[in-house]
Amino acid sequence: MKLSSAGVALASLGSGLAVREAGAQPTGPGVRLDPYPSSWLPDGVRSRFVENVNGLRVHVLEAGNRDQPGLLLLHGFPELAYSWRNVMVPLAEAGYHVMVPDVRGYGRTTGWSPDYDTDLAPFRTLNKVRDALGVVLAFGHRSLAAVIGHDAGSPLAAWCGIARPDVFPAVVMMSAPTGGTPSLPFDTADDPPREDGGARGSSIYDDLAALPQPRKHYQRYYTTRGANDNMWRAPQGVHAFMRG
Repeated sequence: MKLSSAGVALASLGSGLAVREAGAQPTGPGVRLDPYPSSWLPDGVRSRFVENVNGLRVHVLEAGNRDQPGLLLLHGFPELAYSWRNVMVPLAEAGYHVMVPDVRGYGRTTGWSPDYDTDLAPFRTLNKVRDALGVVLAFGHRSLAAVIGHDAGSPLAAWCGIARPDVFPAVVMMSAPTGGTPSLPFDTADDPPREDGGARGSSIYDDLAALPQPRKHYQRYYTTRGANDNMWRAPQGVHAFMRG
């Protein structure tokens, strides 16, 4: 499936003020966006950029001091670093250095292509783990207290812990826990050939399509070429659409 530009346009959305004023942000090569105005953020939260992170210019919200144990917070979809703003100060007051990036493909982080037909390899999970690692190292941390993921950020947080347990020794997953690493086929040398080529049984996509009134799974819908325009031009307006 192809990544829709819905994931691109909605990436520049958040909640409240960020939705109303940020709008869709340009993201192509050479684009340089500004940090959030301080009036958008709680006291103690800073908006800044980190350069040269796996080819990205990463927008990061930060709270606390770098000499404190580090926490990396990873947002979900369709969210932003901004989604974490109200928990950052309590965590900093508890003694942590809190780092919250706009993940690749979202918000004010630039250096990725928003084109529908772009190469999706840079958006693979392990490459986004490299992004997360780059942010952590840029702030001078060799190891964190924890990485915390919400929604789509949960499997990314899990893979951070799987790939680099030395840097991410503790993982918190909220709302969307991962199933872990996929199992590998074992002791199959003498198995007969399968007519389906080894494919899995029917998927949720097949089940939805077979309903008396066929439906399309929302994740598959988001990958279609027209999804972006449909959401930006929702009759009720994009803010009301995002609020459900």
